[in-house]
Amino acid sequence: MLVNLSAWIGTALMGAAPFLIDSVTGKVMAILGLALLCLQAFDKKCYNLIILNLIGIFGYASHFYL
Repeated sequence: MLVNLSAWIGTALMGAAPFLIDSVTGKVMAILGLALLCLQAFDKKCYNLIILNLIGIFGYASHFYL
């Protein structure tokens, strides 16, 4: 149940983040969305998606310092 809820929240955050991606809020939404989607990917043993999500998290986080 918790994995499903986190997946839906992560999906909603990832759906809304592109519209705000130039702001700090948009980047935080994308990072949180990807982190929440990692829980579902781990539960389903989709390790390739976990790697992609972690790369995305790193990419968005790196923009805080550029």
